[in-house]
Amino acid sequence: MPVTLRHLAGRVWLFPGDPDPFAVRPAVAVVADDRGSVIVDAGQSPAHAREVRAAVAAAGLPEARWLVYTHHHWDHVWGACAWPDVEIVGHESAVPLLRAEAARPWSHRYLREQVRENPRLGHSFRARALAVDSWDGFAVLPPTRTFTDELSLPTGVVVRHVGGRHAPDSTVVRVPDSGVLLIGDCWYPPPAHLRTAEDGPDLALAASLLDDDVAWYVSAHDEPLTPAEARAALAGG
Repeated sequence: MPVTLRHLAGRVWLFPGDPDPFAVRPAVAVVADDRGSVIVDAGQSPAHAREVRAAVAAAGLPEARWLVYTHHHWDHVWGACAWPDVEIVGHESAVPLLRAEAARPWSHRYLREQVRENPRLGHSFRARALAVDSWDGFAVLPPTRTFTDELSLPTGVVVRHVGGRHAPDSTVVRVPDSGVLLIGDCWYPPPAHLRTAEDGPDLALAASLLDDDVAWYVSAHDEPLTPAEARAALAGG
């Protein structure tokens, strides 16, 4: 059965991620607005993006006008080429990173070659091979609108750069009128192929995001947390 959108709060909807860690399929958020919806993260493939688009249409929500990257990692941006007529918003440091990714000769053969050269890429690159069934029309797209510290979209959605060890361009997305903070992967450890035994979640960064005006904290690969749940998770970490 097709996956449907899940209403979280106010005008924020979630297209759930895949709980299987080998799928590397994060949640995608939709902030519905009559001026055009804001999509937070593109999906990990064109097929994933098309599923989200179909769910948006089925829910009767406005078509996407803005697409915000929480960071440049493949599972958050590879669906961008399947979102037509959107302005892609991302931190300025994502531009050279994604231009470099766009220049790579992506194909199943290339993925196999890269894993042979560096087996630590296996988890990520095998997931990419499963996610993309055809490379026809595939493209990695850098942001078309960038910011340095913070940017407010016409819909009232606020994007803010937080950086961190997971990705230098990590950005959080706040929907003030809905009490939702979408935090992507910002507090996660570095990607697996760059991670050391000493690397763990960035609890200090996560704690810095706590705010009395936020009712829901949404990480890309975890279930949304209430403030009480977020504080308990930090205390247990």
